[in-house]
Amino acid sequence: SMRRKLLEATRVGRRCRRKGIFVGTLRHLLAVALLPGVVTVVVPAEIVRRTGTLNVGWGLTPPLGWLPWLLGCVFVGFGLLLMYKTISLFASFGEGTLAPWDPPRRLVVRGVYRRVRNPMISGVLFVLLGEAALLGSPPILVWFLFVFALNALYIPLIEERSLANRFGEEYLDYRRNVPRWIPRLRPWTQRSGRHS
Repeated sequence: SMRRKLLEATRVGRRCRRKGIFVGTLRHLLAVALLPGVVTVVVPAEIVRRTGTLNVGWGLTPPLGWLPWLLGCVFVGFGLLLMYKTISLFASFGEGTLAPWDPPRRLVVRGVYRRVRNPMISGVLFVLLGEAALLGSPPILVWFLFVFALNALYIPLIEERSLANRFGEEYLDYRRNVPRWIPRLRPWTQRSGRHS
């Protein structure tokens, strides 16, 4: 009887964990699809569809025509890597997503966040810049500039204030030591050990 109860409790625990993993994965997929997915895929595709500006290779003859394509691929790849790393860190250490409606519950100061405060936005911007180069699309370059300008306003005026309110001195110390946009050459090591 006691053994049966333990086995049933173990089964229930496994089902709850599986459901928790599924819900957590769904939360991240929704946040990625709605935020960087729309900015880096949906809007650029619509820009190309509406403007018809598609000039792969920028009209240059090979082998020069391969340079914009190669540069675009490198930028897109690097941007996707940054996005992957930030989403992984939010999920595993921050206990939240990149979405403002479901933010991390813990301040994440690991990995790439030890070098720069906004690697997700940097990743998005690299993808957009890569798409503009890869597709030879000046309108996507304008979209890149708009996304950068919007974040250059939003991050210091809204996001950083919200983080300071949520995490207090822990975030302020991080903000003092890690740059917003241009990465530190050496990763920041926080002294007190309070950060995730």
